[in-house]
Amino acid sequence: MDGNSRWAKKNNVSQKEGYLKGFDKINEITDLCIKNNIKYLTLFALSTENFKRTSIDILFNIISSNYDMILKKLSNNKKIKVNIIGEKHNLPKKIKNYLFEIEKKTSKNKILYLNVAFNYGFMKELLYLVNNIVDLSKKNRIIINEKLIKQNLYLPETPNPDILIRTGGFSRLSNFF
Repeated sequence: MDGNSRWAKKNNVSQKEGYLKGFDKINEITDLCIKNNIKYLTLFALSTENFKRTSIDILFNIISSNYDMILKKLSNNKKIKVNIIGEKHNLPKKIKNYLFEIEKKTSKNKILYLNVAFNYGFMKELLYLVNNIVDLSKKNRIIINEKLIKQNLYLPETPNPDILIRTGGFSRLSNFF
């Protein structure tokens, strides 16, 4: 998900309307994934760098005021399991609770695994990985290899992406894994 603010400006609507349009796209893409038997989808919803933008309050307000609708759409017919990856410690408590509830209430769903990178940054994930391995090494003698690294990422059970689509028209990964 990229370019909601640019889309809003281009279409002469508020930033909030741009973000709401982005939420609509989530429903469209998840429906397409389910229809086409795609099992894993990861959406980069908010980078750690974008967390500092003033528009973050708009996003938090949308989540707060539309929580029930978001949960209903994501858990549609018990199909979508939601995993939120990224830094959570610096999120407002209310937002952390909403994200936790979405994960909890969709935890048994198995048709589509929707990973939402929210307040995500690759360097933060690397730090998470290293800290996990250091904690493990304090308990046991360990051998660091690719398997151990994979097991300590945010999404250890998720296969590597087959395709990455950047919707905003830029050719950069913006700190995505």
